[in-house]
Amino acid sequence: MKLLVTGGAGFIGSAVVRLALAQGHAVVNLDALTYAACLDNLAGVSDQPDYAFEHADIRDEQALARIFSDHTPDAVLHLAAESHVDRSIDGPGAFIDTNVTGTYTLLQAARAYWEGRGRPDGFRFHHVSTDEVYGSLGAEGYFTEETPYAPNSPYSASKAASDHLVRAWGETYGMPVLLSNCSNNYGPYHFPEKLIPVVILNALSGKPIPIYGTGENIRDWLYVEDHAEALLTVLTKGAVGRSYNIGGNAEARNIDLVRQICALLDELRPVRHAYADLITFVADRPGHDARYAIDASRIRTELGWQPSVTLEEGLRHTVAWYLDNPAWWQALQARDGVGKRLGRA
Repeated sequence: MKLLVTGGAGFIGSAVVRLALAQGHAVVNLDALTYAACLDNLAGVSDQPDYAFEHADIRDEQALARIFSDHTPDAVLHLAAESHVDRSIDGPGAFIDTNVTGTYTLLQAARAYWEGRGRPDGFRFHHVSTDEVYGSLGAEGYFTEETPYAPNSPYSASKAASDHLVRAWGETYGMPVLLSNCSNNYGPYHFPEKLIPVVILNALSGKPIPIYGTGENIRDWLYVEDHAEALLTVLTKGAVGRSYNIGGNAEARNIDLVRQICALLDELRPVRHAYADLITFVADRPGHDARYAIDASRIRTELGWQPSVTLEEGLRHTVAWYLDNPAWWQALQARDGVGKRLGRA
């Protein structure tokens, strides 16, 4: 297949691009190259003949029309989004503009292209979303595909809105859409404002490791390359109009996750002190969801996918990757907002 991947220079998007090319697909990477994008994520594949890059914004109707016409993709994997909750607290407008208006504009462009080609049965529009649209869980239970939406941050509200748009375009216009909602991703090339890279990089520089509140918040962690495999599985095998929850089966409290990373650093890059001594509790994020946990039984039973990397394995590989690739993350540390506390409200 020829895939149009939006946001393909981002963390998850670049993992999808790398894997899709390895599986023999052709890829057109459409990315606006905003602050969290990094073309270095694709340095190993950028010269492949089946890879093309388009520097464009999903809100640009004319650019989208040209890209669809020039490249004639068989499917769209839509990952382009503003995605950092703390940034959404400080500046929600950008999240509405990109995640809602941008998704609408992309849907319209894809619809025009699909209809113009005679509504081919094999075309797919796969929208990639988050489990945060479901809100917060208590100590028990899991998010399923039937869980009512209850977003609690501007980010998750914008993603919920985009999910609804995709569903509506499937119902109203008959577009062959797919949706997936994932748990927290981690792994190599993770932009250094998110929790796991913040812990690693602050520890290496001897800075305080900030933990929101008491660190009791629980997340289900999904290794990014497992997620990429799941997304391509949904795209090629999923039932049109269906949604699939994608999780890592790896719940952890934030404080336990941070201590695990510190222990790995003690082993792999020992210093005179224990890295856990740097842990510092800071004021909590406004509206901080208590727990996310995914029931991924649908994608397992219907499509045969399940995570292959345990949290222990994935964290070890991730920490080692950051230790081995300082040039990658050092080049990003001067970008706007990196290394600063955001989302105070």
